[in-house]
Amino acid sequence: MQWMLWTLPTAAFFAGIVIILAIMTVWQILQPTRERRGWIIPMRTTRGDRLFIGLLASAYLSALWVALIPLTSWLLLLAVIVLMLTLMFVG
Repeated sequence: MQWMLWTLPTAAFFAGIVIILAIMTVWQILQPTRERRGWIIPMRTTRGDRLFIGLLASAYLSALWVALIPLTSWLLLLAVIVLMLTLMFVG
């Protein structure tokens, strides 16, 4: 019984998450993180914390986009990438 349809976008999404986690693991091994306080997230966080917050924010943004904005998903992808980069490096 097939409970989930594995399409190329679905597989790409999960592959992207795995790649991000692998990159973060290597980055942590090569350069251990230190907590810092950003101006977007008003608490001390590590890279892993900011990644988790960014993934949650991306999920909420995606849900709101699909529900409220009748524009192409390619713009959503661009918005999610900008959000993640902002939270990871400025956050």
